[in-house]
Amino acid sequence: MLMELNRINKNLKILAAGGHIAGTNSTSIQTIVYQTECLIASIYTTLIRGGKMQQLLQSMVGVTNDFLWSKLLIIMLVSCGIYFTLKTKFVQFRMLKEMVRVLMEGKKGSKDEISPFQAFCVGMAARVGTGNITGIAIAIALGGPGAVFWMWIIAIISSASSFIESTLAQVYKVKDKNGFRGGPSYYMEKGLNKRWMGVIFSILITISFGLVFNSVQSNTVSIAFENSFGTHRLTLGIIMALVFSVIIFGGVTRIAKMAEYKVMILSVLYIGIALFIIATNITKMPEILSLIVKNAFGLQQMAGGTIGAALMNGVKRGLFSNEAGMGSAPNVAATATTSHPVKQGLIQAFGVLTDTLIVCTSTAFIILLSDAWKQPGLEGIALTQAALSEHVGSWASGSLAIFIFLFGFGALIGNYYYGETNIRFLHTSKVWLMVYRISVVAMILFGSVAKVQLVWDLADLFMGFMVIINLIAITLLGKIAFTALTDYMKQKKAGKDPIFYKDCIKNHEGIECWELSPATSTSKKEKAM
Repeated sequence: MLMELNRINKNLKILAAGGHIAGTNSTSIQTIVYQTECLIASIYTTLIRGGKMQQLLQSMVGVTNDFLWSKLLIIMLVSCGIYFTLKTKFVQFRMLKEMVRVLMEGKKGSKDEISPFQAFCVGMAARVGTGNITGIAIAIALGGPGAVFWMWIIAIISSASSFIESTLAQVYKVKDKNGFRGGPSYYMEKGLNKRWMGVIFSILITISFGLVFNSVQSNTVSIAFENSFGTHRLTLGIIMALVFSVIIFGGVTRIAKMAEYKVMILSVLYIGIALFIIATNITKMPEILSLIVKNAFGLQQMAGGTIGAALMNGVKRGLFSNEAGMGSAPNVAATATTSHPVKQGLIQAFGVLTDTLIVCTSTAFIILLSDAWKQPGLEGIALTQAALSEHVGSWASGSLAIFIFLFGFGALIGNYYYGETNIRFLHTSKVWLMVYRISVVAMILFGSVAKVQLVWDLADLFMGFMVIINLIAITLLGKIAFTALTDYMKQKKAGKDPIFYKDCIKNHEGIECWELSPATSTSKKEKAM
């Protein structure tokens, strides 16, 4: 198996560089497909046909998730979100207009830099994936319409947490030959002086996003194509793995360029379909909104004990989609070239609100305006496909499968980048990066044929561990972000375009990429003389 991995890795490099694989009569793609099929034969036999192993793993993961998501994580997410909302004086509401302004002011970066707009798009590429379409369907199937209400609440509250974590990522970012890098691991090491904490987080996010979450994406895409076109799931997994492999050898800037327009175009098209469905069912909207609220708080649900299910599933699926407080978006927020850390904090908070209140809500209305959600046995992508077909005809199922492929592929790229950033934090060796890349490709293949429930349960498990560690870190470092916000507002009131100097932070020893203010620099020079 290792020899086959090495051959595939070597040939992918040749293919990415535009070369031809020597010693073969077939095309380069055909050669890699054959080698990949040989590799997957053993993986498929070991992991997929071992049904008992999957059942045991699913049982263990399920028990842990019940504990994490029924109490602990909901309490942490809500309490931290409320705390940051109050300390920032409701930044997600009062600075909404400023969020749009700073997003549009930085649409272009230099050739080797990632602009704030591109960083936003990479973050949205990871957010706007199958979680918006499949995750919301799962939330409704398991928690009822009330899950949508709790999804909204957690997004509004947690967008303040997203502001804090992305601001901190900019404050403590570092620079190497590839550009800026940063994220929770970096602010844990440089802000809290706890590298061990950063190492744990790096391992978790690499496993979560690069491996587990990417298996979720490939799982949803493969099921969608199987339902719509009868495509064999493993065949589609191999195709996705090959295309993905060629792209990731292009580097961070190529990832940003790919994400920049794809996310915007796809999101607008998907929202357009949802708006059409809402417009043609406008008389039902008051009833649907009432259903969502009643299902979240109603006496019938209280008696049946389903309020807890609505809350838990709304929080889980909302968090999987918008990633607020999870510590993922800060990894891309740190890559942007900007004049003040708060600007990226505002942009990523806006991303949370856009993702949940617009894109996720579009899926929720498509489902709830149909009768498909009342049918037993329908869940995930199958539920969304059935609902869409009910509204606009059977052709919609195939169209949604293509949407899912494009959304999911963008999420694969964004998720991969989060892992790469943290691999570089753990070790600078290219060997480990190559091992990571091969592992991601293997998990894309695994996800394409694995059981739906198992991959989503694994995603919930690792997502929960990430949230716990990151929320502890940003709570301890919250004062740094509050100070940066105060500095930003002070400069805005003075009519300036805010510029950040690290000496506005009392203890700025771990801040590397920001300069001292001119006054402080002059004072130090005078003392040195």
